[in-house]
Order: sequence, then structure tokens, then C-alpha cells
Amino acid sequence: MNKINKKHILIGTAISLFITFLTASCVGKKDKIAENPPGYDLSKPKKYGMPDNLQEISGISFNKGDNTFVYAQQDEDGRLFKLPLGTKDETKTRFAKKGDYEDVTIINNWAILLKSNGDLFSFPLSETKNTETTNVKENIGLVPKGEYEGMFADEESGQVYIICKNCKEDKDSKLTSGYTLTFQNNGTLKLKGTFKIDAGKIDKFRPSALAIHPLTKEWYIVSSVNKALVILDAKWQVKNVYHLNSNTFNQPEGIAFDKDGNLYISNEGSETQAGNILRFDYKK
Repeated sequence: MNKINKKHILIGTAISLFITFLTASCVGKKDKIAENPPGYDLSKPKKYGMPDNLQEISGISFNKGDNTFVYAQQDEDGRLFKLPLGTKDETKTRFAKKGDYEDVTIINNWAILLKSNGDLFSFPLSETKNTETTNVKENIGLVPKGEYEGMFADEESGQVYIICKNCKEDKDSKLTSGYTLTFQNNGTLKLKGTFKIDAGKIDKFRPSALAIHPLTKEWYIVSSVNKALVILDAKWQVKNVYHLNSNTFNQPEGIAFDKDGNLYISNEGSETQAGNILRFDYKK
């Protein structure tokens, strides 16, 4: 083979390698700026407007993934709301005096409500047929003092998870603390252990709500302050972070999945917008 042919082959090989490198680089960059988590289009929700009583809707939950009824609570009132999605025909059950209540979860046909200071109130879901319940279990002081907004109950394991929004022990750390509690059949809870999330690479990570995806078993956490949706694996390792557009998400405060993996995020209202729940259909 003469020198000219060798030179042409070397140049051709170099060009091919360069094109391959560029293609790989572009794919990598595209992956990093993905706007939607796998299976969802966050720009195309189905919107459910809330009644005036739920203008300041916070946490939401379903019973065993059944989306016929959604259970919700608002920030300032010790009442649990139940309403069929797509209507404003809510019923409400008083379980405690007025206070700053941030999340609701359901396990073994019990509703559990989280107060911002970490106190927990639980009562049988059957009590939601009444306007008031006196069958309330108060679980006080199970977690350290701090500000809490996110809670989730996993019926498969019988565990309840609470995550800090702003806790003293995390002040000088890049870690976010969480607590695991065991649910007892009489409605009481017992502290089981702790977990940590390394959120050092997430700007202003202040968790507002969390839930387990029923099909992928990943954790989904909403952070309202910086309008982010964070996905973590089963061991609390951050996998991806997605920005929540302010035009769609006014103030995301709650998150839930139905049994088919459809995603629901609740938003507090404002002077110009009503409180709502946004549904994002899951496509495998």
C-alpha cells in the first residue's frame, strides 16, 4: 500500500472517530437536560380545580391506589377532606384543632396527618363518614424538633416515612434527614430508624412531599421552594432532578400515585389561581 492511500485511510479513520465522539457527546447532553421523568410529560397535565376550602391544599393521598376519591388537607385547619376527583363535592372530618398541617397518608385503612412540627394524628378511615371524629391517636415527639412537610406510608412494609424540610441537625450539612416509623394496628406509631439524603448538588432542596412509584419502586420527592421533582432509588440515592415550570406548578405541595402509576401533584392556590391537583398519565 502506498503512502498516499495510508494517509487517506488514517484521515478517514480520524474523521469517523470524531463524528462518533460528537454523536456520543450530544446524546449525553440531551440526557442531562431532559425535562420529563421516564413515562411522564410534565407539560400536559389534566387539571382538577379544588373547592374554596382547599385553596391552600397541601398533602394528598389515595387509599390503596384507588383514584376514585382523593384525601387531602389544607395548611390551617385540623380537618381531612375527601372528594371524588373531577368534582368539588367534598366532605370533611375534623380530627384536631386548627394548626399547621402539611401532609396526609393512608395505611391499613387508617389516615395519618402530619403537623409541621413532626407531630402525627391518626384515625380510622371509616370515620370520614362523620363530620368529626374523637377516635384519634396522637403521636407526639417521635421525631426531633424541626419543620416537616413530607410523609408517606408504604402498606407493603408497614413503614411510615417522614422527611425534614428544615431541621437543625441538617443546618451545617449537605444531608437531609428522614425518619422511618412502624405503624401499629391500633393507630399508634413507633420510631424504627433514620435515613439520609445527600442533596448537596440540589439547590435549595426543601422537601414538601414524597411517595413511592408503585411500579418502579423509586422515590419521588417534590421540593416546592425551588420547584423541583427529585427521583431517588430505593436506597435514597439521587438519580435525577427535574424542574417544575412555574406556569404549570403554582406551588407544588403534595404528591401521590394511583395503582397504575399515574402521577398526581397538588398545588396551593394564590390570589390569581385556584388550588388544584394535576394528573400526569404514566406511559411505560
